[in-house]
Amino acid sequence: MKAWMSRLGMAVVLLVAALPAMAQDALPEVQAVPPPVETYRIGVDDVVQVSVWRNPDLSVSVPVRPDGKISVPLIGDVDAGGRHPQDVAEDIKGKLSTYVRDPQVAVILTELRSHEYLARVRVTGAVRQPVSLPYRQGMSVLDAVLAAGGTNEFASADNTRLYRKEGDSVKTFPIKLDRILKKGDLSTNLPVQAGDVVTVPERAF
Repeated sequence: MKAWMSRLGMAVVLLVAALPAMAQDALPEVQAVPPPVETYRIGVDDVVQVSVWRNPDLSVSVPVRPDGKISVPLIGDVDAGGRHPQDVAEDIKGKLSTYVRDPQVAVILTELRSHEYLARVRVTGAVRQPVSLPYRQGMSVLDAVLAAGGTNEFASADNTRLYRKEGDSVKTFPIKLDRILKKGDLSTNLPVQAGDVVTVPERAF
């Protein structure tokens, strides 16, 4: 009897010792919290709505000028380009506090026009009509060149280059445009990305 009780006590001790590990195994895997997404920075030509609570005369919808500023009633110009909306709101609030008691200010982006400027593909050089095109999913180099009217009589088409900005550097991709246009060789008909520049050089005479 004593031996049986001793074995039972040992089993209980072993079970208690194993509980933390068992509990750990039962817990769901903890996922790493992803870094917060950086909020949008206001760009030139974007339209912002400045709202001042209980002061409709000070509320205004304005575009961001080429100098990066917006005009706000009573306080004049405020820097907006390249800044977060909440930072601009705090700036306006600080300047308005001279004239309005405890102003409550909100800055809301209503039109993201600067994004349209960035999300374009440009074709330059020896083409019929250099163009800046809105980027479309699935667009290729050939699509962009055809939108520019094709190459002109001075083009050195097989020396075409695709330029793509990646971080602080610019990558260059050779495009055999003459082979694409005349032989149907699509091996260098690369898909383009927003912000790409396709340049067709002229022949050396």
